[in-house]
Parts: sequence; structure tokens; C-alpha cells
Amino acid sequence: MTGPTPWRILCGDGLATERNDLNEAKARQAKVTSIVREDSKLLGLSAKERMAAGKAVRASVPRTSHAKWVRPADRPDPIELLKHADRGRLPELLPIRYRRMQQSPFAFFRGAGALMAADLARTPKTGMLVQACGDCHVNNFGGFASPERRLVFDINDFDETLHAPWEWDVKRLATSIVLAGRRIRMRERHCADAARVAVQSYREHMREYARMRALEVWYSQLDAGILIAKAKTATGKKYWETVERKAKMQTAEHLFPRIADVVKGRPHIIDKPPLVYHPRQMAKLGKRVREMFRRYRLTLPEERRVLLDRYHIVDIARKVVGVGSVGTRCAVVLLMAGRHDPLFLQFKEALPSVLESYAGKSLYANHGERVVTGQRMLQSASDIFLGWTRDDEGHDYYFRQLRDMKMTINVEDMSEQDWVEYVELCGWGLARAHARTGDAARIAGYLGKNGTFDQAIAKFAVDYADQTERDHALLVRAIRARRLPVSADLGV
Repeated sequence: MTGPTPWRILCGDGLATERNDLNEAKARQAKVTSIVREDSKLLGLSAKERMAAGKAVRASVPRTSHAKWVRPADRPDPIELLKHADRGRLPELLPIRYRRMQQSPFAFFRGAGALMAADLARTPKTGMLVQACGDCHVNNFGGFASPERRLVFDINDFDETLHAPWEWDVKRLATSIVLAGRRIRMRERHCADAARVAVQSYREHMREYARMRALEVWYSQLDAGILIAKAKTATGKKYWETVERKAKMQTAEHLFPRIADVVKGRPHIIDKPPLVYHPRQMAKLGKRVREMFRRYRLTLPEERRVLLDRYHIVDIARKVVGVGSVGTRCAVVLLMAGRHDPLFLQFKEALPSVLESYAGKSLYANHGERVVTGQRMLQSASDIFLGWTRDDEGHDYYFRQLRDMKMTINVEDMSEQDWVEYVELCGWGLARAHARTGDAARIAGYLGKNGTFDQAIAKFAVDYADQTERDHALLVRAIRARRLPVSADLGV
């Protein structure tokens, strides 16, 4: 008999047994602690020892060294590097890409990931690697739906993800904060302060993750409602409540009447050329997509296939997305499981990461798999329909849901206070992502308790933002000189 009988409980024997079990558990816990003390080879270095190892790296790579940005004499021509990055993209979409990059230094920065990757490769490195986002700018954070239908806050773009130095993500995020701040006409000092706040948040939360158990780090999650909870003003709370409410309306049933229609009794994605359109050779595209879809389906777990098989493809349209992604092959697929049961999937071409030339090639033969695996590593919760495929011409792709409760963040709508609170959360989100795949204790040990690293990165961010503005001016001149194609439509 494994448990106390009712008679033993009445006599108090059950309580005594429970006390004995607790005492035995405490004794076993003490033994676990002694394993760490007596045989560190079995469990590896302790968090304290790894922090000390990280701190020791400062001797060879001082934290202040990260502040330096000086344009190398042999730096590649930014325009030629951008043109090199265009290889493999659809030529007819490149004028849209350059029109978008022309709009501001921040827009240029978003589209010039390859240029910054080349520059970051020359900056100091600690040798500590993580699964890097690879394109960690402030617009690549936001809210989206977890499989449990909660709105979570996290990184949301992984096209460039790769195993790489953690510093590269931090420097790109900080620089983007300065450029976005200038875009909304913040004072220069406040732009630098916002970048410093984000890095401070990264440093302080990395130290917290360093003290957590491995599973605690993996399960940690940022609820998007934290933006409302942390807002310091009534106006700020109202702003984030509005953003959250709009995000929760970004589901398939709400999207359908906005981006689709019924034509002659058949559901049809609405054309909005040149950004959403049905190619002329639609029959050929449809046949190719259905074969890609069959291969994609095989990358899903069996239980997801059961769900996906309830839906049937009814329409496909090509779609232009983002800034850096313009020119890659991307499309929206409308599927239906019934008259009032739509599902929108987006498939997007996955090119080699811009970091590959400097951090090494991907371990995955399919770049779609690289993107999907990196996303699952870094995000606290990922889309249930994430998968990858390859077409007959050798192009790699990944699939995901379209705008599933996507929280749209518009920098220009924010007050300065809202902006600072937002970038602080971005720093936290990046620390959480890096702690999942890197050694949080070593990174935390290197970063330390004071603001030395924060100040260094803020200095770098301002200097590299200045460099980006000079590079953007080169782009504008190249467009005027017709070295680059540009769309005449300002609305693209």
C-alpha cells in the first residue's frame, strides 16, 4: 500500500509520514548541492565561475573598446556592396527597394544589413557566441500571438539569423535607436540616452538570466501587456492599449474582408499593385506553389499536419514586404477550411545570412530551415505553422502565418517617454533571446555591474549613425546619377 489509509490519517500517521518525506527530500537536496562542490567536472563550471571567466575577457577586450568606430581606409563602396547583395533578387522589385531606402537614413539602415555586417566584422569581439538575430533593429521587435493565443513581445524577424557574436546584435539595435530617434526629431543627447537605456536593460537582464536555472530561462516570456503596465503616463497607457487592441484584431477572420474578396463565388486576394498582385503566369505559379506546399507540409510535426490538412489552397498572390527583404520572392496563400474559416500563410524566400561571410556558413543546407530553427531558438513562443521548403529552381523558403495578432509599432506615433520605455523592453527582449542560446553568465560577467559597456555602445551607436547618414547621402547621389534603379511611386 503506497499511501496512508484513512485509519492512519485519523491517527496522525499520515502527517508524520509526510514530515518524514519532507525531511528526506531536504537531505537529498543537500546531497545535490554537494555534487557541485565535490565534482565540478560532472556538471561543468558554476555560474559564478563562468561570470569570472567572462570578466577575465575584459583584459584582452576592454569594454571601452566597443565605443570606437572609425571608417576603415579599405572599406568597400557602400553602393557596390548593396548591388552585390541584390544578386538573386527579382530585378523588377529593386526600384521599390531603393525608393524605400531613399526615404531616410533609418530606412537606408534597415535595407543595408550587408553593409553593417561587413563593418561589424572589424569591431572588437569577446569570442562569446549566441544564436544572433542578425538584423536586430528596433523595428524588428513587436507583439504577436503565441500558440496559446496570448500576445507576447519578442524579436520578430530572423531572415539573417546565425550563430555569431552577441555584440553585433547589441550594436545594431543601439544604432537603430539613435537613427529612429533622429527620425522623430528627438534631441541628439536624448537619442544617445535612449540607446544607453536599451543597452543597460540588456546588461541588467542578462545578469538576472545568468542566475536562473536553464529551464527558467527557456520558459521566460515577455507578455506584451508589460508595455501598458510599465507606462508612466495615462497617455502612454492609452497609446499601448490602442496598439494592443489593434493587434488582437490581426487574425485571419478579421484580415479576410480587408485583404480578400469574393469574386464570382470564389475567394480572391485583392490586388494592390505593385505591392500585392497576381502574376501573369498564374497557372504556372499555382502549380509550383502547390508542390512547394507539399514539401513544406512534411517539415511540420504530425499534429500540425492534421490541422493544416483541413485547409485547401484557394488563391495565391505575390507580395512585397519590408525594406531589406524587397526583391526576395514572397507570396501570400489564402486557404479555406469552410466558408467562414480562412487561413492566410506567407512564404518568403530565405537567402544566405548577411553574417555568413564573417561568422561562417550555416549548418543547414536549406536557408529556410536556418530561419525557422533560429526563430524557434530565440523566440519564447513561435508560430505553429512555421516550416520550410525549396522550389524546383533551388530557391529556399520558409512559411508562417500572415500577421497573426501582429503588433504594429510606429515610431512616429510615440511620445519621447513611450519611446524610451519601448527601447528598454527591446533591450530586455534581446537579453532573453541571447540567454536562451548563449552563456548568460559569461556575457553577464563581461558586462559587469556598472555602465561602462552601456556608455561605450551609446558612443558607437551615435558614431555609426553618423556613418549611416553619410552612406545614405551616397545612396541619394547614386540614385540621381542613375547608378541604382528607383520607383517613381512615392507610396511604395
